[in-house]
Amino acid sequence: MTTEDLVSQESDQTTEIDRAVVRFAGDSGDGMQVAGTRFTDASAAFGNDLATLPSFPAEIRAPAGTLPGVSSFQVQIADFDILTAGDEPDTLVAMNPAALKKNLGDLKKGGTLIVNSDAFEERNLAKAGYDHNPLEGEDVKGFRLIEVPMEQLTKEAVKDSGVSGRDVLRSKNFLAIGLLTWLYNRPTEPTIEWAEKKFAKKPEVALANVMAFRAGYNFGITTEATKTTIDIQPAALPPGTYTNVTGNIALSWGLVAAAHQARLPLFYGSYPITPASDILHELSKHKNYGVVTYQAEDEIAAVGSAIGAAFAGNFAVTGSSGPGIALKSEAISLAFQAELPLLVINVQRAGPSTGMPTKPEQSDLLFSLFGRHGEAPLPVVAAASASDAFEVAIEAARIALKYMTPVILLSDNYIANGSEPWNLPDIEDLPDISVPFATGDNSEKGFMPYMRDIETFSRPWAIPGTPGLEHRLGGLEKESITGNVSYDPENHQLMTDSRAWKVVNIAHDVAPVEVDDPDGDGEILLLGWGSTYGAIRAAARDLRLNGHKVARAHLRHLNPFPANLGEVLASYDKILIPELNTGQLRKLIRADFLVDAKGLNRVAGVPFRVSEISDAATKMLE
Repeated sequence: MTTEDLVSQESDQTTEIDRAVVRFAGDSGDGMQVAGTRFTDASAAFGNDLATLPSFPAEIRAPAGTLPGVSSFQVQIADFDILTAGDEPDTLVAMNPAALKKNLGDLKKGGTLIVNSDAFEERNLAKAGYDHNPLEGEDVKGFRLIEVPMEQLTKEAVKDSGVSGRDVLRSKNFLAIGLLTWLYNRPTEPTIEWAEKKFAKKPEVALANVMAFRAGYNFGITTEATKTTIDIQPAALPPGTYTNVTGNIALSWGLVAAAHQARLPLFYGSYPITPASDILHELSKHKNYGVVTYQAEDEIAAVGSAIGAAFAGNFAVTGSSGPGIALKSEAISLAFQAELPLLVINVQRAGPSTGMPTKPEQSDLLFSLFGRHGEAPLPVVAAASASDAFEVAIEAARIALKYMTPVILLSDNYIANGSEPWNLPDIEDLPDISVPFATGDNSEKGFMPYMRDIETFSRPWAIPGTPGLEHRLGGLEKESITGNVSYDPENHQLMTDSRAWKVVNIAHDVAPVEVDDPDGDGEILLLGWGSTYGAIRAAARDLRLNGHKVARAHLRHLNPFPANLGEVLASYDKILIPELNTGQLRKLIRADFLVDAKGLNRVAGVPFRVSEISDAATKMLE
C-alpha cells in the first residue's frame, strides 16, 4: 500500500508502507531546516534508510511571507535501500500561503497536506499572490487536508515555559515536528533529547520547544487529525555503526582521515562561500587531530596559503564554489607549474556568476578540466553521494600526493547539504597514502628537483630547510631535471609533455569502470557522474522492473577517464548521459570515444526526478 491509498481509509488504523516522502516548507525564519533535520534524525534512529534534499533561499532574509523567502526540507524514509530524496512528497507541511503556493504543485495526488491555518489571513494571502483562500476552494481538492492552528496552539503550549514576546512563536516548527512524529510513528526521544542538549544554556527555550513538540504530538492523538497513521519499518541495512551524515561533513572527515593516512598535518585555507562554507566550519572543530584552518580575506589569499602549506610539507587543501574557483585559477596554475600536491574542492552551484547560490548544478566540469591558462591538465574526481564524499576525499588526496599535482574534487549543493545514513568505516581498512619526502642527493651532480620518478613521473617533494635540497620554485618554466629557469623552446615542449603525461598515466592507477548489467545484455547504458548517481541508479531499477534491459555505470574519475571506459562504451548501441548542465560529459564522451551518446540535460536548480530519467530511457528504447 502507498500513501495514495490512505485517503480512502475510514477506520482508525495504522497502515504499513515501504516508503514515504515528507517535505517541510515555510519562511526561512520558520525553522524548516531544523524541523526536517530533527524528523530525519528520528527516522535514522528508528533504523530507516533515508535521503534528504534541503532547499533554502539565496537571500539571507527575504521578505517574510513572500515566494522568494520560502525554505524547504524534503526527506524520503524507507524500509529498504533508497537512492534519492524522492520525486513527489506524500506529505507536505506548509507554514504559510507562500509555502503552499510554491510547493503544492509537487504534492502527490491523494497526499497529506498539513497547513498552519493561522497564517492564512488576508495580508499573507496577498503577499503570496492569492486573491482567495486556497484552503476553501479547488486548490486543495484531491488532497487529505489537515488544518492546524499552529500559532494559537504554540502560544498555549509554551505559556508557562518562561519564553515571552516574539520568541514564543519560534517553537511552532517543533509543534509541526510533533504532529509528523505522531503521524509517522517516529520515536519522540531523539527530538526531545536534541532540544534539551542544544538549548542547555537557555533552559526556557529548551522547555518551550519540548512543550510545543508534545503539543503537536498530542494534537494528532486528541483531534484524530487523520484516522490512519503510518508505519515504515526499519531497513535491513548491512551491520555496522551508522550515523546520518551530510556531504560536506563526510568530505571534511575524509580530509582528516586522508591526512592521518598520509601521516601529514592537514591545512585548509578557504574563504566562506555557499555551499562550501560548512567544510571550513567542520574542519575548524578538529584541531585535536592536527588540523589547521585558515579563513582568508579573499579567495586568492586562500589558495595562496594552501600552496605555501603544500610547499612546506602539509596535506594542503583549499575549497570554494564556482565563482571562487574562477578567482583561484591563476594560483592553481602556479601549483600545477610548481608540481605541488594541492587538493582543490569545488562544491558546485547553479551559475554563471552568482547564479543561484543555494541550488544544485553540475556545470563546472568543463571549467575544472580546462579553466586555466596554458596547457595545465589536472586530475578531476567527483563524489557521487553524501557518504561517498568521504572515500573520494581520500582518493583525491592519494592522487595529489603520489603524483605531485593539484587535484580538483567536485561535489555540488545536492551532495553537500543532502544527508544519508553512513556505515562508519574501520580506520584499519583505509589505505596508506603516505609518500616519502626527499632526503638527499638524487643524482651524481647533487639534488635535482625535477628528476622524475620512473613509475609516476612525479618530481621529489623537497621540504624547505632540508640541508642540500635548495631549489628554485615559481611560475616561470623550469629546466628539466635541474629546475633552473629556462626559456628554451625544446625544454618547454618537454616539460609541457611531461606534466601532461603524468596526468594521463593516472588512468592506469585508478579503478576500472564498473558496469551494473545483471544479464550482460543491456540494451541501453545509463552513464553518469556526481550527484546524478542516486537518480540514475533508481531509474535503472525501475526500468528493469518494467522489463527493460538496462546497464548502468558511474564515473568517479573524470580526468583521466579510467582505462577501460572506451571498451565499456563500445559495448552498447544506446548511451544516455543525464547531467545537471547542458551536456558537458556528453561532449567529452563523444569527442574522446566517437560514440553517439545522447544527453538528458537540465539547468533548473533542482535535481533530476527518477521518472525523468526512466521516461527518457524508455523513449530511446522505443
